[in-house]
Amino acid sequence: MSDQITPPAIAATATAAADEPEEELTTKSLGLFFWICVGWITLVIVMALIADLLPLPDPNIGNFNGSQNAGPGWGHLLGTDDLYRDIFSRLIFGARVSLVVGFGGTGLGLILGGIPAMVSAYRRGRVDTLLNTTSYVVLAFPAIVAVIAIVTFWGHALWKITLVIGIAGAPLIFRVIRASTLSYATRDFVLAAKALGASDRRILAREILPNIMPTVVSFGLIAVATIIVLEGSLSFLGLSVSPPTPSWGNMLNEGSSLLTGAKGQTNPWLVIFPASAMFLLLFSLNVVADKLRSHFDVTEIKL
Repeated sequence: MSDQITPPAIAATATAAADEPEEELTTKSLGLFFWICVGWITLVIVMALIADLLPLPDPNIGNFNGSQNAGPGWGHLLGTDDLYRDIFSRLIFGARVSLVVGFGGTGLGLILGGIPAMVSAYRRGRVDTLLNTTSYVVLAFPAIVAVIAIVTFWGHALWKITLVIGIAGAPLIFRVIRASTLSYATRDFVLAAKALGASDRRILAREILPNIMPTVVSFGLIAVATIIVLEGSLSFLGLSVSPPTPSWGNMLNEGSSLLTGAKGQTNPWLVIFPASAMFLLLFSLNVVADKLRSHFDVTEIKL
C-alpha cells in the first residue's frame, strides 16, 4: 500500500509553513548626516551658479584702498590676499572650476566609457574581448602622467582640461559599469524580456540600466571627488586655468608662498579656506556616495 498524506498531516504541514519566518527586503536608512552632506554639496553648487548675482567684489581685481593680506572681518568675510582681492569672492567663483571639471569630466567619462561598457557586457563576443583588453592596456599607463603631458602641450583652457580628464577616466568607468552590467545580463527578468521579443535597446534601457543606476551614481560621485583633487593638483602645478581666474587649486598655490613668509609676509587664511572648502566638498561627496550605495544595497533578513 502506498503511503498517503492524510488531511491532519496536511494541516500540520501548513501550520508549520505558516510558522516559518518570512523574508523581507530591507534597505538601510540614509540618516541625518547624509542630508547634511547633501545640503553642503547643494550649497556649493548653488553659490557657484549664482555667483554673478551675489553682492561680491570682483574676484580678479583687488581693492587697493583696502588692506593687504587682511584677516577675516566685516569688510572682507574671509580676508584678502596679497593683491588686495577678496578671498570669499575668489572662493565662490573658484568653485566653478572644480565643479565644471569634476561633474563635466565624470559625465564625459560615463558617456565614453559607460555606454560601450553596457553594450559590451550585454552582447559579449569579440567586441567585448577587444574593448576589455583595450581598457586593461590603457589603465596600465599612468593617467596622471598623460593628463599632465597633454595639458602642458595642448593648453590650459577649462574645456580642454575637462575633455582630457574625462577621456582619461573613461577606461576605469568602463571596467566598473561592465562588471555591474555582467551581474544583471543573465538574470531571469532579462531572459524573460528576450523571450518576449524585446529589443536589445529596450532591455538595456528598461531592464539593466535602472538596476545598475545605484552603482553608476555612487561611483560617479566618487569620480567627481577624484577629478576635483586631480584638477586641484594641476592648478597647484600651474597646469590648470591661468591666473587671475580663481580656482581652489591656484588659490592654494598662491597661498603656499605666504604660508611660511617666503615673500616677507604671512597669510595662512589664503590656504586654510580653500583647503577647508575642498576637504568638506570631497568628504561630502564620498559620504553621499557611500550612503547611497548602502541604501540601495537590498538585502534579505529573516523576521
